[in-house]
Amino acid sequence: MATEVLRVKKTKNFTVMSNHHLKNKELSLRAKGLLSVILSLPDNWDFTIKGLAAISKEGVDAIRSSICELESAGYVKRRRLKSSGKLSKTEYTFYEVPSQKECDAENNVEETPVSEIPISDNPTLEKPTLEKPTLEKPMLEKPMLENPMLDKSTQLNTKYIKY
Repeated sequence: MATEVLRVKKTKNFTVMSNHHLKNKELSLRAKGLLSVILSLPDNWDFTIKGLAAISKEGVDAIRSSICELESAGYVKRRRLKSSGKLSKTEYTFYEVPSQKECDAENNVEETPVSEIPISDNPTLEKPTLEKPTLEKPMLEKPMLENPMLDKSTQLNTKYIKY
């Protein structure tokens, strides 16, 4: 059985975008679709989560989780803007190809080639461990007694209250 894909002639109302996000197996279909919709919108479109939810079937929570997924994959950069000391607006930058190198440049992270990383003969651990641990049976702050003595014996309430 043959599969056939019917295509239309692209003369108007079409979007040209990279296939990078569409081929990325780490992204969910919802995130791929959202990024495709975002890339199809005009450059001057005011991107908000509520605005994206208004033009799609997905709700605000689904849009927010997809934006977070795209952000962690490097397709979205989010910047919170302040107005008179309060968070007022979020500015988004969307990328067709993940922007990890741009994020590293902004955070002053320089890439060091693997061949230039020094190798130590005696690596040290950040949290050294004891060679001979001494606490086989740790002492408790308040040790339990084998036959504990109660301060007060249990009393039964002999007074009945009528309601």
